[in-house]
Amino acid sequence: MLMKLRWFSRAEDRLDAWVTRRHQELVLDGRTAPIGPCPDEMFLEGIARQSKQIVLSDPRVDHAANCPVCMSRLLELRSRHQSRRRRLVFTAAVGCCLLLVSAFVVVSWRGSNMPHQANTMAAIPETIDLSNAGTLRSIPSNSAEPSLLQSVSLPAALVKVRIVLPRYSRPGHYMIAVTRDQTANDPLAHGNATSIGSGDREEVSVDLDLRKSKPGAYYLSTTHEQDQASYCYPLQIK
Repeated sequence: MLMKLRWFSRAEDRLDAWVTRRHQELVLDGRTAPIGPCPDEMFLEGIARQSKQIVLSDPRVDHAANCPVCMSRLLELRSRHQSRRRRLVFTAAVGCCLLLVSAFVVVSWRGSNMPHQANTMAAIPETIDLSNAGTLRSIPSNSAEPSLLQSVSLPAALVKVRIVLPRYSRPGHYMIAVTRDQTANDPLAHGNATSIGSGDREEVSVDLDLRKSKPGAYYLSTTHEQDQASYCYPLQIK
């Protein structure tokens, strides 16, 4: 039943369009008899725009619908109005597309620069000298072995740490981490760096983000690329 109703609706639309087109042809051919004088340009523009202020019972509407001069002008105004409306719709669509593209570019740019900004923001320079420090191998967290090492400290901030490694440390690649215990597992922050130096003095420089760390006791661990275990040093975050 719904398909039949749609078919009848389309048939009626085609019939209405044919009647309208046929009437326009008769009017433009001068085969109708309009009554009264031609309305002014503003009134014809209102009909072309389908203005709600136009009342169909107005005799000027009947005249315009049967006058070849008014009908020709109406068709011209309607074509101009439809063309203007299409341009407005096209301009609005282009504007919306440009706005969406701009928003996407801004969001993408901010997303791509957030890590870069986080990495390049001013870090607090800190130096930790372990050249004369003893070392403690990483041990199980349940071990009761006491630590007699002197504690070092860092602020709860983004820091650029220069670490002077213990004497006679091997050159090479190191992983530096801040951990909760001596197991060197589950690091709060970590970084990788290649040592520089010569002789009995090696040092590394890494960025450590400790901004989310709570003040308290932690461990600073250093792990050489060729070593399976880490060396841990008591650390205080202030």
